[in-house]
Amino acid sequence: MSTLSDLAFAQGIASEADVEWLHRVAGDGQLLADLAFADIVMWIPTSDDSFVAVAHTRPGSAATLFYRDIVGERIRPQWQAQVRDAFSSASIIDSSSPEWFEETPTRVRAVPIVRRGDGGPNVMGVLTRHTNLGDVRAPSRQQITFNDCADDIFRMVATGDFPELSAPTGPRRGAPRAADGLIRLDVDGIVTFASPNALSAFNRVGFADELEGESLAEVTSRILPASRDTDESLPVVVTGRAPWRTDIEARGVTVSLRAIPLRDHGNRTGAIVLCRDVTELRHQEQELLTKDATIREIHHRVKNNLQTVASLLRIQARRTKSEEARESLTQAMQRVAAIAVVHDTLSEGLSQNVDFDQVFDRVLRLVAEVAAAPNTLAHTHSIGKFGVLPSEYATPLALALTELVTNAVEHGLKGLEGKVEIIAERDEEKLLVRVRDSGSGLPEGTVGRGLGTQIVRTLIQGELSGSIEWRTLGGEEPHAGGEIEKGTEVVIEIPLKWI
Repeated sequence: MSTLSDLAFAQGIASEADVEWLHRVAGDGQLLADLAFADIVMWIPTSDDSFVAVAHTRPGSAATLFYRDIVGERIRPQWQAQVRDAFSSASIIDSSSPEWFEETPTRVRAVPIVRRGDGGPNVMGVLTRHTNLGDVRAPSRQQITFNDCADDIFRMVATGDFPELSAPTGPRRGAPRAADGLIRLDVDGIVTFASPNALSAFNRVGFADELEGESLAEVTSRILPASRDTDESLPVVVTGRAPWRTDIEARGVTVSLRAIPLRDHGNRTGAIVLCRDVTELRHQEQELLTKDATIREIHHRVKNNLQTVASLLRIQARRTKSEEARESLTQAMQRVAAIAVVHDTLSEGLSQNVDFDQVFDRVLRLVAEVAAAPNTLAHTHSIGKFGVLPSEYATPLALALTELVTNAVEHGLKGLEGKVEIIAERDEEKLLVRVRDSGSGLPEGTVGRGLGTQIVRTLIQGELSGSIEWRTLGGEEPHAGGEIEKGTEVVIEIPLKWI
């Protein structure tokens, strides 16, 4: 299914600001649908004087008219004239009489979507409100108030007053909805209506009386403990002066508030305050933060322990008299240090994903310093980008590359001055890595069977489900990218299907 952005760009809406405005309107589609007890469809014009649906929201408070998704479809003939009139006149157009849609009587309202720009108001598209008249019953006071609120917001959409640019984008987890609790305020911040769910939410934080007729700001100040620091945005939210969000917490209960100022041609006439008991959600968020902090601390301690182990191995390598033992201890130190680098990166953030280019730069410097012998001079060079990898990819890949670069320096360039290149190529399906050295190539074309080679095979083939190939460059052997054309090349291919 095409997204709103794709459909908008396809119809010639090239301005990022215009598309962002449409996204903001569509983001409150559920609020409008629930307040209006109706389906809400967003239409934008096409090049052939028609309209195409780019967003659709079904009401959670009433039966939907559209059981199949109509996003991407062209407008039906019975709505086209009404929508075109609303678009061209920049005014709200109501259907003159009930219409039938799939054997159901409906009422349609067309609302122009207006964005105020530097050149004045600009009509971006049209919202249609499709009300199901088949289930007619006497409306309750709550339904009447909800419909009045919907009408106020529709008028604001038609004058470019909604949504407000200062309103936050990307709602926080647990953002309140109309059904969670709605409070209507007049221009002075006095409650003129409070839904039963809103009353219940305020009862749970300690207010036992009726909200209607009360100043919501005064009620909130009486609820909150005097010793608790309050959010600076709280006063403007509970008075309905700004389209912001905040939480109030008392008696172990947390209620999230969202204010929507109501305006008539720019003049504030009142506000809607949506409220929701988010106590459990906030507890879950706190638990996640605690868990993330714990994981971060674990990675930090593991990194410290690994660095300690690497230091001990380095000390032991310096003290040993056996050249073979010294080499083994040094290689073990490098492997431990490579793992420590990954854990050090993980300990710096909440994400378990790693910028592997940053990790590999540190590993490469470490390996080049340790592996080079007194009579060997290696110039290491990294080409391309590895990108971001999950930690389960980063650790084995860092270890494998540590082994390969170490082998390239110690064996491929032994007693020589030369280059080691690491070339990374990545697409959506795989990561391709080439490690090359400008040494003499594989002895007799054979691959070593030492511990390092076994470790690399186990990591690449076993843990990363990839493939690895050793070959000698030069002559008619194929090569791609980089500067080295003669020496040894190791090619690693890792599938990225789980990323």
